[in-house]
Amino acid sequence: MKKIELLAPAGNLEKAKIALMYGADAVFVGGKTFSLRARASNFERDDLSELVSFAHQRGKKVYVTTNIIPHDEDFLALGDYLRFLENIGVDAIIVSSLALAELAKKQAPNLAIHISTQTSTYNSIALKYWKKKGASRVVLARELSLDELKEMVPKTDLELEVFIHGGMCAGFSGRCVLSNHMTMRDANRGGCAHSCRWNYFLYQKSELLPGFFNFGSKDLMAVPFIEDFIRMGIASLKIEGRMKSIYYLATVVRAYRALIDSYYEKGKIAEVDMQEAATEIAKAENRQTSVGFLQGLPTVNEQLYDNRAETPTKEFVGMVLDYNPETQMALIEQRNYFSVGDEVEFFGPFKKAVTFSVPPFVDFETQEELTVARHPLQKIRMAVPIPLEPYDMMRLVKTNRNYESKNEKTDD
Repeated sequence: MKKIELLAPAGNLEKAKIALMYGADAVFVGGKTFSLRARASNFERDDLSELVSFAHQRGKKVYVTTNIIPHDEDFLALGDYLRFLENIGVDAIIVSSLALAELAKKQAPNLAIHISTQTSTYNSIALKYWKKKGASRVVLARELSLDELKEMVPKTDLELEVFIHGGMCAGFSGRCVLSNHMTMRDANRGGCAHSCRWNYFLYQKSELLPGFFNFGSKDLMAVPFIEDFIRMGIASLKIEGRMKSIYYLATVVRAYRALIDSYYEKGKIAEVDMQEAATEIAKAENRQTSVGFLQGLPTVNEQLYDNRAETPTKEFVGMVLDYNPETQMALIEQRNYFSVGDEVEFFGPFKKAVTFSVPPFVDFETQEELTVARHPLQKIRMAVPIPLEPYDMMRLVKTNRNYESKNEKTDD
C-alpha cells in the first residue's frame, strides 16, 4: 500500500521550507499570478526554482496553484508561465478551469494536472470525466461526508485528495461573489476579502438585535478521521492556509505527521495520540474547530455566527538558528516578547516538546546581558541544556509576570 501523502500550504519560500522540514511530503504554493491567494506573499520565479530544488533533494514534491477562474486577459501570459513551471520540474499544477487544463496539456505536456476543489467534484461520474481530460488527481469538494468518500474511492483509479485542516468557506466549494460585491475584490481570482467573517448588524423586522452576526464557519480539524482516510485509500491529506505563519505550519504539520507515522508503525492510531495531536494543534489555532461535513450536514455547532472567537496566538517566541552541543549555548532569533523566568517549550520536526525555564541571556550583537527580549527578530544567546537543532522553535507556556513586574519597578 502506497503511503498517504501529507500536503501543506506555503505562502512564501520560508514557509515552504519549514513545512517540508516539519514533515510535509509535498507543498502547494502560488506564483504571483493565477493563484487564489493573491494576497499571500507568493513566489517569484527564482523562489519557485529554489523551492523545487530544495524539495526534490529531500524526495518531496511541489504543486503550484493555477486555480483562478480565468478571464481572457489571464491567458496572455499563461503559456509562458506553464512552460516555465514544466522546465523547473514542478510536480503538478492545480487547476479549476478546463480551458486552463487544456492549455497546459499543449504548452507543458509533462506537467501533471490536479483538479482543484473549486470544481466542486462530488461524485464518481465527475471523476471519470476528469480522468478523460488527463487529470492525475482530483481535490474533492469539502462538503463530502466520510460515508460519501468511502463510496467514491473504489470507483476510480485517480488519486483523490481531501482537506483535513484549515479554514472552511461559507460558499459552496468556494463559489462565492460576496467579496466581489462588497469590496470589488474578486474571490475567484485571488482577492477574497473574507466578507463572511465580518461582523454584521442583524435585524428582526425593524428591531436591531443585540450583538453582531457573521456567517463564517469554524475551521476544519479532522484528527479523528486520519485512520479512516488511510484505510479507504485516499492519496493525499491537505492542510489549508497559505496565509498562515511558520509557527502555525510547523505545529499543525508536525501533529498530523505524527498521526500518519503512528498508523504505519502500529497499524492504528491510538486515542491518546489523537488527543495529543489535538492539544498540539490548539496551541497554534486562533479559531474554534469542527469536523465540517465529515459527519454529515453541519449543524449550528459547526458555525460561528455571533461568536468569532478569534484569539491570535502569541505563543511562538523564538526560532533556533544555531546550537553548540559542547557549550550548550543556543543562538535564538526572537519572534515575540519573552523574559527571564518564562516557562517555554522547545520543539522540532521530530522532537517532542521539552519544557524549560528561561535563564538570563545576552544580546548576540552587543553582548549585553538581558532579562527581556522585546525587539523583533533580535538575536540572543542563551544557555539551554537541551539538544537543539536549527529551525527548532520556542513557544511560551507560562509567563513569569511577577518577575516582569519586579523587573519593571527596578528599571524605574
